[in-house]
Amino acid sequence: MSEILYWSDVHLGHDFVARTRGFKDAAEQDAYLIDRWRATVTKRDTVWILGDVAVSSPAAALAVLAELPGTKHLVLGNHDPAHPMHRRAHSQQRRYFQAFESVQTTARHRIAGRDVVLSHFPYEGDHADRGDRYTQWRLRDEGVPLIHGHVHGEWLTRTSAQGTPQLNVGVDRWMDGPATAERVAALLLREVPA
Repeated sequence: MSEILYWSDVHLGHDFVARTRGFKDAAEQDAYLIDRWRATVTKRDTVWILGDVAVSSPAAALAVLAELPGTKHLVLGNHDPAHPMHRRAHSQQRRYFQAFESVQTTARHRIAGRDVVLSHFPYEGDHADRGDRYTQWRLRDEGVPLIHGHVHGEWLTRTSAQGTPQLNVGVDRWMDGPATAERVAALLLREVPA
């Protein structure tokens, strides 16, 4: 049986992020994340990465991801050069197809019979001490539960000011591997009326 899984902010090759996660360097972090992927994802599964594959040049990260099992889709994040916030994004998108079947800024899914949206960014609540960044690239909160990344370890679940559930599937909160749709539904949709 195949699974749909979600993960964000892998930041392959990023020493600074690796050290904040308790690894000695990016090589140690990357080896750990690759191991967790291989332990969690089969070739029949589909994985949605919700942005920030790498920082700056993604070539090495894309080569690694291309070799990992599963069908992969990317929702671009602020550190992905193909995101339209970057001036030359149009010239970067093609390279992502080395590893991903699709590349987009948002997506819509149905989980446990309910609509949810995918974005790298939460509706709101970026970093409490600095305020929200990249607000022009965020989805408008229309009451649809949101699966996102971007906030690293700030929170796992949070309700928007409008009362909409948001779930962070970033690596910092999901160190054991990508989140299954079943686990996402249990955390994100537990208080959403049918």
